[in-house]
Amino acid sequence: MTKLVVLNLGKGNLKQGFATVTAQLYNYSNPIPIQFTGSLPAALELIELYRRWQLLYLLLHETLFPGQRWHRNMSNDAGIEIDTEDITNISSVEFSNLCDNLQNEINVWLKSELFRNIDQKLRTKLNPHEEIRIILETEDDQVRRLPWHLWDFFEDYHKAVFGLSAPEVDEVKPLRKPTTNKLRILAILGNSEGIDIQQDRAILEQLPETETVFLIEPQRRELDQWLWDKKGWDILFFAGHGSSQADGEIGQIYINQTDSLTISQLKNGLKAAIARGLQLAIFNCCDGLGLVRQLASLHIPQMIVMREAVPDRVAQEFLKHFLEAFANGESCHLAMREAIEKLQGLESSFPCASWLPVMCQNPTAMSLVLANKVDSQPTSWHSRNIIETIFKVSIVTTALIMGMRSVGMLQSWELMAFDAMMRSRPDEGQDPRILVVTVTEADVRSQPAKERGGASLSDRALAQVVEKLEQFQPRVIGLDIYRENHVDKKYNKLSKLMQKSDRFFAICEVSEENKNSGVSPPPEVPKQNLGFSDVIPDPDGIIRRQILAMAPASPCNVDKSFSFQLANRYLLALGIQSKLTTEKNWQFGNVVFKNLESNSGGYHRIDNLGHQVLLNYRSSHQAAIQVTLANVLNNKLTSDLVKNRIILIGTSAESFHDYWSTPYSASQWSYNQMPGVMLQAQMVSQILSAVLDNRPLLWMLPKWGEFIWVWGWSLIGGIIVWQFRSWLRLGLAGVATVCILYGVSFGLLLQGVWIPIVPSVLVLIVSGVSVAIYYIYSLSGQRNQ
Repeated sequence: MTKLVVLNLGKGNLKQGFATVTAQLYNYSNPIPIQFTGSLPAALELIELYRRWQLLYLLLHETLFPGQRWHRNMSNDAGIEIDTEDITNISSVEFSNLCDNLQNEINVWLKSELFRNIDQKLRTKLNPHEEIRIILETEDDQVRRLPWHLWDFFEDYHKAVFGLSAPEVDEVKPLRKPTTNKLRILAILGNSEGIDIQQDRAILEQLPETETVFLIEPQRRELDQWLWDKKGWDILFFAGHGSSQADGEIGQIYINQTDSLTISQLKNGLKAAIARGLQLAIFNCCDGLGLVRQLASLHIPQMIVMREAVPDRVAQEFLKHFLEAFANGESCHLAMREAIEKLQGLESSFPCASWLPVMCQNPTAMSLVLANKVDSQPTSWHSRNIIETIFKVSIVTTALIMGMRSVGMLQSWELMAFDAMMRSRPDEGQDPRILVVTVTEADVRSQPAKERGGASLSDRALAQVVEKLEQFQPRVIGLDIYRENHVDKKYNKLSKLMQKSDRFFAICEVSEENKNSGVSPPPEVPKQNLGFSDVIPDPDGIIRRQILAMAPASPCNVDKSFSFQLANRYLLALGIQSKLTTEKNWQFGNVVFKNLESNSGGYHRIDNLGHQVLLNYRSSHQAAIQVTLANVLNNKLTSDLVKNRIILIGTSAESFHDYWSTPYSASQWSYNQMPGVMLQAQMVSQILSAVLDNRPLLWMLPKWGEFIWVWGWSLIGGIIVWQFRSWLRLGLAGVATVCILYGVSFGLLLQGVWIPIVPSVLVLIVSGVSVAIYYIYSLSGQRNQ
């Protein structure tokens, strides 16, 4: 968390003191600052001490290092008059003592009774472990030149950084510019007479993820044109000679061997660059405080200059340390402090090297971060914090969505998604082991009403059909038509077949309390050849489950389903037996049909009575070859259609309302229900295909497996938002990811695995949005810091 302190000295100077001093403390989460007031007394001693320090600083370097090249022209541009009486018998010890005296005097001044209220309030409100920007606003040039970093406040607050500000500031709203993943730097390598600026260039070239344009001793027109570049710049860098006037009001840079420019001469180009996003200007030249005055009036966010003449080595070391910290993700301010502190290692050779760099800051601007520009994200966006954030968000999001799923809030969506994937599967064609004989509306009308009674099939018609089928030796005949009454005595042969045949099966219906009284089985058919025809629609009326067996109940006192009985009889002829495993699952041969639980897959608290499995439909149309009653009675059957097959006889006449909704019913093009006899064929085919063809049964992951699967997509959602920087790319990546998720889920369904696709899509979106909100909030917070 970054705090901003704006210290405004108001009217006054070091000779008269500052009658009204205000300190405004800004918290990034609150745009309204906390304000403290105080005063500062006159400090004539500081004026004299700093004047003497300036003189001895220049003289000491000339005395100790007569051959040292300075990062500036050695003419007395600052207008400093050197009195020989002031510099007699100068020594490093004397200069060191002077530095100590200046530091002590600054702290005595800032510990005065008049300023104590501000000092104490700041120390009370600020945390030593948070980043703090202290910005000084004053019109007095002598105060601006003081080495404020020597204030012992900065010793106690290790992440506090000092900066200067123009008396008047305004927020700059950058123009829209092309999005780039790299930091753009305009590097001006000016007049290099007597200095080595190639080292500056080498340091800049090592900065990662940057696009740097070098202007070598440019002409004014060339420099101006580059400042107007429409792509915009993030950093403006100058290395070469520079100077400021004695009053500190005007500074100039020497761009080539003959030309020098003031900021006002580049005003329009600089304003254009700032409007297009220029965040930082670094003038690695001598005596840059005059440049601060002029450039700050253009409201540039940050600027770094040297307060006095700077040796080549110091300028280069500062640049290297600053850019190293900056490239490692430190903010501009913390990188500045780190570089200054590392300069202290040079002070045995270059006294006061750490005093030279100064930052000028626009209080309305956030601190520039290299990682922020490279990926359009705040500093924490590229640290381990974002990984931790994505991890935490994914866990919370997954727990939330899976919690909603566990109480049934997603069931209808999941079932619709399941149906959509079922409809998208390729048609597997008809099962060659099954033949369906349908009693159509025309077949019903062709039978005398008196013979038929209220049924779809009369005794005479049934006897004829069974006789014609028997001659071709079917393996099983299943009558999917309710018959509660005895067969007429005229058809004694049919009655005996129903009583004694081991391959004739019929149906009955189990009663439901207060809903359905059930249907009794045909009196002639023995119990072992009966099966219940009951199906269980889901809440939306669609049949997605198959009942294999359940506890018997009157009037249909049998425990196995019609489809179970037909398939079991077919498989017994092949030597494949069924049994109940110790886990209470039915097993045919080596294939186990695992029971659905009440909360299996997308289901929530379903009635899972008996032994239920998901129904893996093989076709949206006909699961088996279909012939009509008329076809059979007119002798249009052949042996190859009947022999060794399961024959299902049922009605498809709409007047008998034996139609059911399936996942294929709500297709895009039509709404078609499936006849009950064809639904039974689908169920029989599922058992036979699983046992004989290794066709996959539908199954779900265990709950922990589903959680991990959904959590994985939640992580992907957060990572996508982290990695993609523009809304267009993010949108395309999101759509592509959802398509991949659907494709993977669909592919797994073809292999029999029902994956939770709806929760996965939801966590993908919610996690991504949550991480995006975190990013926007973090970025907004940094802007307000």
